[in-house]
Amino acid sequence: MSPLYEFSVPVFIKSLGGLKIILEKAQTHGLDDVTLLAASLAPDMFPLVRQVQIACDNAKGVVARLSGQEIPVYPDTETTIGALIARIDTTITYLQSVPPEMFASAAERPITLAYFPGMYMTGFEYLRSYALGNFFFHVTTAYDIIRHLGVMIGKADYTNGMPLKPLA
Repeated sequence: MSPLYEFSVPVFIKSLGGLKIILEKAQTHGLDDVTLLAASLAPDMFPLVRQVQIACDNAKGVVARLSGQEIPVYPDTETTIGALIARIDTTITYLQSVPPEMFASAAERPITLAYFPGMYMTGFEYLRSYALGNFFFHVTTAYDIIRHLGVMIGKADYTNGMPLKPLA
């Protein structure tokens, strides 16, 4: 199995699952959806709704680029926490649909991005140097916004479990 598959698809699924847990906790906190979705940490930062949309777009975009597929397009129309959770579910379903075999040449595949015209990175460079950091930036910022609003979430919610095994 390709290391690029292992360090993208399962990582994105697990992290988006943690983001879903955080959003579900925010739903029960007592804040209305308008307040939650519009919240941001600074005036020049995207609000929560956009952070979640970008995290999902990053995950599906990375996987599509590395596997040589067209990137699925999701309209940015979410107006409730429930709709954001549905977007995460749709993204996870897409990620699960991409077989590991499609990553066979991912490490060497030239990856171009519209905002770096005339330039490319190999799939390996793209995942290591750009994609993972960008994805986690938006997931973490969404976590921080929700935590800043007083929702009782913690690292265990963010990490969404660990594969611990008994020593003996």
